[in-house]
Amino acid sequence: MNTLHPCKEVSGNVCATIKWYCTTIIITPLCAGALFSSLDCVFNRWILWHIRDTTPQIFNLPISFFRGFGLTHCPSQLGGLHTSNFSSTYNIGGREERKSVRSERVEWEYSPPENGSPELSMKAIIISGQRRILISGSIHYPRSTPEMWEGLIQKAKDAHLDVIQTYVFWNGHEPSPGTYNFEGSYDLVRFIKTVQKLGLYVHLRIGPYVCAEWNFGGFPVWLKYVPGISFRTDNEPFKMAMQGFTQKIVQMLKSESLFASQGGPIILSQACFLSSTKEILDSIENEYGPVSRASGPAGRSYLNWAAEMAVGLETGVPWVMCKEDDAPDPVINTCNGFYCDTFTPNTPYKPIMWTEAWSGWFTEFGGPIHHRPVEDLAFAVARFIQKGGSFINYYMYHGGTNFGRTAGGPFITTSYDYDAPIDEYGLIREPKYGHLKELHRAIKLCEQALVSADPTVTSLGSLQQAHVFSSQTGGCAAFLANYNPDSFARVMFNNVHYNIPPWSISILPDCSNVVFNTAKVGVQTSQMQMYPANTQSLMWERYDEVVASLEDNSLITATGLLEQINITRDTSDYLWYITSVDVSPAEGFLHGGQLPVLTVQSAGHALHIFLNGQLSGSAYGSREDRRIKFSGSVNIRAGTNKIAILSVAVGLPNAGVHYEFWSTGVLGPVVLHGLDEGSRDLTWQKWLYQVGLKGEAMNLNSLEGASSVEWMQGSLAVQDQQPLSWYRAYFDAPDGNDPLALDMGSMGKGQVWINGQSIGRYWIAYAPNGDCNSCSYIGTYRSPKCQSNCGQPTQRWYHVPRSWLQPTRNLLVIFEEVGGDATKISMMKRSVSSVCADVSEWHPTLKNWDIESNGQPEEYHKPKVHLQCAPGQSISAIKFASYGTPLGTCGNFQQGACHSPNSYTILEKNCIGQERCAVAISTTNFGSDPCPNVMKRVAVEAICSSAAQPIS
Repeated sequence: MNTLHPCKEVSGNVCATIKWYCTTIIITPLCAGALFSSLDCVFNRWILWHIRDTTPQIFNLPISFFRGFGLTHCPSQLGGLHTSNFSSTYNIGGREERKSVRSERVEWEYSPPENGSPELSMKAIIISGQRRILISGSIHYPRSTPEMWEGLIQKAKDAHLDVIQTYVFWNGHEPSPGTYNFEGSYDLVRFIKTVQKLGLYVHLRIGPYVCAEWNFGGFPVWLKYVPGISFRTDNEPFKMAMQGFTQKIVQMLKSESLFASQGGPIILSQACFLSSTKEILDSIENEYGPVSRASGPAGRSYLNWAAEMAVGLETGVPWVMCKEDDAPDPVINTCNGFYCDTFTPNTPYKPIMWTEAWSGWFTEFGGPIHHRPVEDLAFAVARFIQKGGSFINYYMYHGGTNFGRTAGGPFITTSYDYDAPIDEYGLIREPKYGHLKELHRAIKLCEQALVSADPTVTSLGSLQQAHVFSSQTGGCAAFLANYNPDSFARVMFNNVHYNIPPWSISILPDCSNVVFNTAKVGVQTSQMQMYPANTQSLMWERYDEVVASLEDNSLITATGLLEQINITRDTSDYLWYITSVDVSPAEGFLHGGQLPVLTVQSAGHALHIFLNGQLSGSAYGSREDRRIKFSGSVNIRAGTNKIAILSVAVGLPNAGVHYEFWSTGVLGPVVLHGLDEGSRDLTWQKWLYQVGLKGEAMNLNSLEGASSVEWMQGSLAVQDQQPLSWYRAYFDAPDGNDPLALDMGSMGKGQVWINGQSIGRYWIAYAPNGDCNSCSYIGTYRSPKCQSNCGQPTQRWYHVPRSWLQPTRNLLVIFEEVGGDATKISMMKRSVSSVCADVSEWHPTLKNWDIESNGQPEEYHKPKVHLQCAPGQSISAIKFASYGTPLGTCGNFQQGACHSPNSYTILEKNCIGQERCAVAISTTNFGSDPCPNVMKRVAVEAICSSAAQPIS
């Protein structure tokens, strides 16, 4: 040790003497067993956490460790000392005591971003000296269009979000080795700069594995064919490819000055070195925990390599891993789930971060649509914040659309709406958007107290608690929780009684007044409808896809059955398996016997059986079990019979292990039963393979390709519903600005293109079963709890971005696999049809501090009904109104035992003809008290006018 020369020795610390030797640290503890939980500096916290006894300890740390805390080089000397007083909990001799401690905080000498000195606190993100609780939302840039980005991000900002989170999608950016795509919806730099323009931060999740219900988990399929590769483990070919793509992204962003150390956009949450400009918080190796455990020591080695590789890229910002309890320092492990209030990081000097708060759930073809009640989502967020959470990200805040063949699963729908606060089309979903907006504002009102110290937790009952936060300036905030799922709780807090609904939290930013309760929704509910776009009738033309032929010399020939993706390389959903079977004229079934039965076993996902050019049957799996066993009678004839099986992929799996071994397609056995000889196994005979469809090869979905063949026109084109049919029609862009969708409810299964761009897969024929009864927000949420659409097509409407359209003569092309009625396809607009509100006299008054109702100052702080139609609409009628004790929910309100006769008059007077209105809930406003000494409510449903009428 004589060769070490300390940069500086820190003395006077009551718990340790610390000597710094550039990248070597010697700590001599002066007290044993110290556990610090409230230090300001993450680096100091790391050191003191490792004090276990009074034996001097030496830590030799790699330079990457220092870079992980924002250092761009090893400091030659300490930049100075900062002294602060704090309270912490010590565990001494088995008992906990509160102590007042004086600590030294070392400030490193480095070049900080010019707009502020960045730091990380376990309790908060510190930006330019200001402690923050950050609220984030996921918006994935390829799931919307560049023209939508600014509006989506502005809506997020209006709802008090601080951060936009997105994945980076490897297979979209590098479709073939060394060939990159950063254009259009994959223009990552433009997306980040749009966020920056609107004054928000960015959390960039490079992955490169993303899951996200995205095709192949975001990995490019060509990666599967790199010699010797094994995915997401200690495998050199995989690590080389992963590092190459990650470096490509980082260098591109550095060249655009988008990292914090460059004054670029920021993410707050896990970041420890932030500025008042923006920076990127990066994620490396997403959701690796389950894979790590399955991979054993190789998985652990890979995990450490990934962390070192990421930190070594010297972005000057922290890296995170979600769902990875063993994330090595300095990488921050975070939580994903419906609830994260019990989550703690793997070391106490890391902030508590929730990188995926699931706002709803994805939808799969053949399954119902999932909904998460906003009351439960708000309750989960409030629980997390009251337990010390410093960063919360909604996954998703806007889900968007799986355009093209990007949906994974398999069986994930084209819609990735996710029941998010902003719907697939970019419209606000109420009440989810508005209720969370009020929650965010309530949290912001408490922020100074939340980031100052750990809460004091007090029991208010068997299932009730108060979490009280106090700031150094005397501020106070309280979260009063009722975890009881069965009943209201009346609790005493600060000598005042409070009523808390079941399964809810009330927020008191001054420890006195309730401004928000997670279960009391005061914002409106908006009912959305699809309206005819009033475009001209579509004039359809048809081109019949040819069933692959045995005589085609261009086809691949092999003995036995081949795995589908190995042949298609995922360039198409479709692969033809073609063979023949010879039948003697003497076969018994040809003379009055039963028809033979063909059985086909497939690894997935769907298949259509053609015998001698005619469709004999179809079969398909599900997301839970994608394997298929087809069994059906076939009309075999004497002589040579051609069997053509069209195997269809419906997105490649996005989660799991050993991606290199996943299989799709017909793997057999394929057996013909019921012959005189018994059964004939066709599995190992000669098979021919055609990749994709003839129409795909001719680019019939494009403007040029569609002109290269002769299309059937007039009534002949639509008089029958043939399988394997291409349809085309031209249309002019609908007027207005409402989002557009295609109504595909009359079709079966296939794909859609507009002007050569793929809308995605549709599958109307796969209708879900299940329990779609109404549900309560109360109690632990799981995705099967609240469902809709049972017995109906999983997805009927398909988003058509307006930016894809030209004013006239837009080409619409459809490929239909099983047969459908194209004459009933229509273009629709999506807009608000009616708005409802249901607000009690007791309702917290947070929003009313912002909006004055009807110019009556004395009503300023009273609860109000707020109604608002979409831009360009106005309230044309009051369908229902009742001040008293109304019953029911939006769309099904009824008068209760108590009802003011002035209800309709007051609402009509204040709201008819207005885009928005607000009406105070008070006896004075409604003229009389219809039921004294009874808590009253106002329920109202208003019709919003539009140019077209909603469909029935």
